[in-house]
Amino acid sequence: MSDIFCLIKDQLAFVTLSNPGKLNAIDVTMWNALREQFKTLTQNEDLRCVIIKGADGNFAAGADIEEFATVRNNISDGMFYHNDTVALALQAISECRHPIIAAIEGICVGGGLEIACTCDIRIAAPDARFGIPINRLGFPLAPEELRGLLELTGKAVALEILLEGRVFDAIEAKDKGLLHRLSDDVQKEALATALRIAKGAPAAARINKQLVKRLTASSAPLSEEEAHAVFAFLETKDYREGVASFLDKRPPKFTGK
Repeated sequence: MSDIFCLIKDQLAFVTLSNPGKLNAIDVTMWNALREQFKTLTQNEDLRCVIIKGADGNFAAGADIEEFATVRNNISDGMFYHNDTVALALQAISECRHPIIAAIEGICVGGGLEIACTCDIRIAAPDARFGIPINRLGFPLAPEELRGLLELTGKAVALEILLEGRVFDAIEAKDKGLLHRLSDDVQKEALATALRIAKGAPAAARINKQLVKRLTASSAPLSEEEAHAVFAFLETKDYREGVASFLDKRPPKFTGK
């Protein structure tokens, strides 16, 4: 069964994404659990740092597409799924007062990469793989899920990632600004990084996080009309073809309709 595991040891929290057999694809239960877990962690005054990783050698392979037929089959459901499920989970991670390290191994695509983008430091194995190949599924990246990627990479690289839909290696991911460093032993390096952070003054770390976020320019929220227009893709034949082709394990045949 899918789950989010959290272990607290001394002044560190270790959060693990787990969905066996699905490369830790994030389902609704996991998105909701992430939101609640990080709300709890941010209230823990004793913590100094959080490490988030995936189980069994992969970080996370995006959202669980098998759920799409029931959780985002129309515009109303799609807006709730992205705005009230996924976005609120990402927001809870982003707003956690403690420094967060993403320890990335294996696959880190789609929703997995979105989670990594909300973290403060990203460390990856040289053979890790990255990307947001949702163009093959017939849909764009939702606004609040695009924000973290755009803040890290800028407009040009974000568009390249989304328009091509390529899956690329860790060296390229670092060149694009998605990663801070590579390590042959990601978990060891993440722990060493967390321990260095933990030796510092926690109040200073929390204020640094707050100030960096506050002083970084961000765009105005979308209007209600703009937000609704974003999710119009859910009524297209191409979207249904993209999801169906993924589940059938065949190339999609998009018609532009």
